[in-house]
Amino acid sequence: MKPLLIAALLGFSSLAQAAAPLVEVWKTPTCGCCKDWVQHLEDNGFEVKAHDVPDTAPQRAALGMPTELGSCHSARVGGYALEGHVPASEIKRLLKEKPRAVGLSVPGMPLGSPGMDGPAYRGIKHDYKVLLVDHKGGYRSYQSYRGNQ
Repeated sequence: MKPLLIAALLGFSSLAQAAAPLVEVWKTPTCGCCKDWVQHLEDNGFEVKAHDVPDTAPQRAALGMPTELGSCHSARVGGYALEGHVPASEIKRLLKEKPRAVGLSVPGMPLGSPGMDGPAYRGIKHDYKVLLVDHKGGYRSYQSYRGNQ
């Protein structure tokens, strides 16, 4: 009976891994913070497929993300656009709540956001907001993060 139970549990584990949301990321090949953000997503249960491109602007436009909300990488998950260093927790919330929106953006590259929080940044964290972007190019605050500076 025990081997059957173990096999069943292993099967469920494989199914859970297969069901991990896929995040497609477009980034430049030399950007270290983009690689760190991808690692943040993988560490939080996402499957990631990264595409190295010379410029992320065309993909940002194709995803419907306004230029002024841009950052160093663009992504897509579950029909939503992601721009910049969006925390995995907010992506999970987005996928759970399913709002009518283009997606989420963390414009610029705020220190302390995922991927911008490594040892090179010496623990410095800035305030930043995750923005929910609507289909008309408008946006509102989806979540705020407090820094230490």
